[in-house]
Amino acid sequence: MAREEHTRARLSDEQRLDWLRLIRSENVGPRSFRTLLAHYGSAGAALAVLPALARRGGAERAIRICPRDDAERELAAAEQQGIALIALGEPDYPERLEAIDDAPPLLAVRGQHATLARPMLAMVGSRNASAAGLKFAGRLARELGEAGFVVVSGLARGIDAATHRASVATGTVAVLAGGQARIYPAEHAELLDEIVIEGAAVSEMPLEWEPRSRDFPRRNRLVSGLALGVIVVEAALRSGSLITARLAAEQGREVFAVPGSPLDPRAEGANGLLKQGATPVTEANDVIAAVQPILGRSAPMVNAAEPEPLEAPAPEPDTEARTRIVALLGPTPVAIDDLIRLSGASAAAVRTTLLELDMAGRLARQQGLVALV
Repeated sequence: MAREEHTRARLSDEQRLDWLRLIRSENVGPRSFRTLLAHYGSAGAALAVLPALARRGGAERAIRICPRDDAERELAAAEQQGIALIALGEPDYPERLEAIDDAPPLLAVRGQHATLARPMLAMVGSRNASAAGLKFAGRLARELGEAGFVVVSGLARGIDAATHRASVATGTVAVLAGGQARIYPAEHAELLDEIVIEGAAVSEMPLEWEPRSRDFPRRNRLVSGLALGVIVVEAALRSGSLITARLAAEQGREVFAVPGSPLDPRAEGANGLLKQGATPVTEANDVIAAVQPILGRSAPMVNAAEPEPLEAPAPEPDTEARTRIVALLGPTPVAIDDLIRLSGASAAAVRTTLLELDMAGRLARQQGLVALV
């Protein structure tokens, strides 16, 4: 199969099917997907080597590879429901989202694709929001929409729903924790139907995926990744909104917070962000003034594989090198550069060994660090 070129060209139908099979296969996440493409040049070639990689990485059983029939059914069901699976690097893929290191290889989009090309601002906050918080969130979202911004949120109860409702007419994007056919919470299905008239719903999960608790932080990185910045309206000290704010900071996005009463526990998180340097927001102009300087800047052009694609697959590391690399790993995260230096192995040998461990389900990756699990 022809090598995928990670430019603005669209995938062929066969390539899209291979991409879907690869990302739906066991132990393959957004980061490992990109590494596999870098090593093997195409999703089809990567699928062929997954069993051997997992076996060399110490897997106790055969890795599950997404069957072709399953992928074909998902693509057909998506098309029937008006959902497009947009690949990383294709023209309709959101520019800022594709710049994060764990961007979804395929993004399921229902609604108006053109909305995803407009400047976006995320708004998040408490599910159990106060009346004042809901009122302010609605006003802020409406004013930002009228100023030309698309408001992004997570379709949750409380602040999320208030921001979506206030910006439906100007375009809003709902990021789903589950699949497009499993809306959560269920009572927001009608709201979502209104959203997609002028805006869009996006998800990285399989169409029929029922969201679990661990899927919400995963969704939050997309909420922040789509946007120029994240506005926290109300948030308790331990909340998903603060996770979104942390992810925004890690992704280089602006972080904003709405001041709240020190007597209201729902304001503790937002007030804490202000102490840490978040930009205070009491009106839409506070946000607009802060993002205006970066509006004209394009996000970096995507390279859908990381590191740079190789002309040929990297050679399999010898047993001695693999043993040295694995021996240096443990439950404490370590930088990949340190593994290369301490093991004395080549960068290619280290990357390949880590990929093998990843496919065996024995590796955790986070922000350039790796650890055994």
